[in-house]
Amino acid sequence: MINNLLSNDLVAFLYLISGVFFILGIRGLSSPETARAGNYLSMSGMALAFIVTIFSLSDPSILNLILILAGISIGGLIGTILSKRVAMTDMPQMVAALNSMGGLSAVLVAWAAFLSPIAFELVSTDGSIKTLSKIEMILGILVGAITFSGSVVAFLKLQGLMKSAPIILPFRHILSIVIISLIVSCSYLIISGTESSQLLFLAISLLSLLLGLLLIIPIGGADMPVVIAVLNSYSGFAAAIIGFTLSNLALVITGALVGSSGAILSYIMCVAMNRSFFSVIMGGFGDEVGGGAQVKETRPVKIGSADDAAFILKNASSVIIVPGYGMAVARAQNSLKEMVDKLKEMGIKVTYAIHPVAGRMPGHMNVLLAEADVPYDDIYELSEINSDFAQADVAFVIGANDVTNPAAKSDPQSPIFGMPILEVENAKTVLFVKRSLGIGYAGIDNDLFYRENTMMLLDDAKKMSEDISASI
Repeated sequence: MINNLLSNDLVAFLYLISGVFFILGIRGLSSPETARAGNYLSMSGMALAFIVTIFSLSDPSILNLILILAGISIGGLIGTILSKRVAMTDMPQMVAALNSMGGLSAVLVAWAAFLSPIAFELVSTDGSIKTLSKIEMILGILVGAITFSGSVVAFLKLQGLMKSAPIILPFRHILSIVIISLIVSCSYLIISGTESSQLLFLAISLLSLLLGLLLIIPIGGADMPVVIAVLNSYSGFAAAIIGFTLSNLALVITGALVGSSGAILSYIMCVAMNRSFFSVIMGGFGDEVGGGAQVKETRPVKIGSADDAAFILKNASSVIIVPGYGMAVARAQNSLKEMVDKLKEMGIKVTYAIHPVAGRMPGHMNVLLAEADVPYDDIYELSEINSDFAQADVAFVIGANDVTNPAAKSDPQSPIFGMPILEVENAKTVLFVKRSLGIGYAGIDNDLFYRENTMMLLDDAKKMSEDISASI
């Protein structure tokens, strides 16, 4: 058996080193050029933290070591298989599923500590669980359960197993207040020592799960990228809280980094979408406005072909590409890159405009374009390029529906009202590649389809890009 081969000071120092690896890893993820190195640094930090944890155990039995290694091996195998099989279009669902696992882990560890406080060294001199440990367990249950159930809802919406439009429950605010009051009451009874029944702990767990459902169900599909970032933040904070319970510095550092970076990302995205950060973290910002209009009555639409689009593009001097989820679904980034390369050979200026929430998660489009070797210098964020549309000859929109919808500026009843959009309608000509004239993920029609300067190219994004490229 391993018997605490590392001193406490050395353990703390090595955990600190692993924390530095995590910080550098997150820093590396801030740019596509350094993302691979960032991943390797984060993996190294986690490997170091795991090894230190194993060798710092006071008296682990062979059976426990076998169980730990078996769990890591099975989890690693599942993760490897999923990483190879899950398509990039399904990555948001994957992130939501991983967030749910992080939350569930916090809940299970909190329960283990509550049921076996002696094993976790959480017992005071009188034989009862320490007050601070009770608070940590309750917070771990609360944040972890909310993360788990909320992430499950996010997964179902992203996977299409639940409608993406906001689901507004009657009296949900009152119900949420009642649930929070019950959680506080049960927590007080446990912390004060009046009661330490497992039934109260179970009640907190179930109520927290229900609260997570109530927070995420009312949020619509257009805001789902922000939800992913928020839930990622929650899973990190849940891990940090449990780290205090376990007196594990590495878990505290890791959880704090994930939680804080997720919170910062959520705030940045809220600013980009003109949303209230407080309303997001409290859930239910999907019903701040009305439900918006559904598919409108049939209106005249200008529909073109690949040859028409090729003619317009060849005669342009500047083109702005606006990628969206439709490009991801069709895996059209490589054929789009080939088309763009041909235009550049003709002396045409081509740039890419990325909306902060294009796709289903932050950075979705950036990763796909990097996969196609699109130069980083050609890619611009909304704030950097929005004013350029007025001078562009062509805005080539490939599957980006909600983030180009003028209703965000003109329709107060729209669920996306107030969200900054890519103002592609200001371009001289808009070429819009889409399978059909159907509604977007936010569940509303796009007025851009019916503008005089818009030509709809109704086909699979990859096939249309290939056909345009061939015509060019």
